[in-house]
Amino acid sequence: MHAAIERDGVRDYVAVEEPLEIRVDGRPLAVTMRTPGDDERLAAGFLHGEGLIDRWPPIGPSGDLAANVVEVAGPLLRDPGARSFYTTSSCGVCGKGAIDQVAVDAPPLPLDADLPPLPRALLATLPERLVQPEFARTGGLHATGLFDRDGGPRCVREDVGRHNAFDKVVGWALERGELPLRDALLCVSGRLSFELVQKAVLAGAPVLVGVGAPTSLAVALARDRGLTLCGFARGGRVNVYSGEERVA
Repeated sequence: MHAAIERDGVRDYVAVEEPLEIRVDGRPLAVTMRTPGDDERLAAGFLHGEGLIDRWPPIGPSGDLAANVVEVAGPLLRDPGARSFYTTSSCGVCGKGAIDQVAVDAPPLPLDADLPPLPRALLATLPERLVQPEFARTGGLHATGLFDRDGGPRCVREDVGRHNAFDKVVGWALERGELPLRDALLCVSGRLSFELVQKAVLAGAPVLVGVGAPTSLAVALARDRGLTLCGFARGGRVNVYSGEERVA
């Protein structure tokens, strides 16, 4: 979604950024700054990435039909505690109180010996397969794509927040009953942060590719959980930071 503005006497387009409040059983749980669209999938993907749900929940507009609000019916898998989440469009972890609240438990990702290793050249081309019409128009959005093992795109979403784009894709898969993503590839248009690795592991995706660099904590978590983490995918090349056994 974009908005028309005027700058330097000409018409221009910018990405839309608005808050979204996620309520559970009528109580506010999280507020995220996002690009409107796919709000229910965003909310579901966010809750899944926090380890709070494992299936598509009853979800829709709030009872008071408030704007920029999504309501989810519980119960949740665990008590999120008294804290609330506030995430900006630049960071999905901002506002959380401690690292132990961030590190949601997830089992290590299995290595499927029956699947052939993935060609490195294929992983390097995934960012080129991210269709980003709103980024082309505004230059202000991130993207996450879900691909099959042959590199065919299955779902691509854009958002001002990289973590929101990721949550929208995970929510899409959750609604379709396709989690865990055991035979899928995920690709993001920016850097590879801890929270994106956490979300990928919880979604059961064995491979995460990014255009940018990973952080130290992202690499550590990927190695600990058996995720194949690939960064600097550009110009036909890619760096593999963990899970090399899945790459030819």
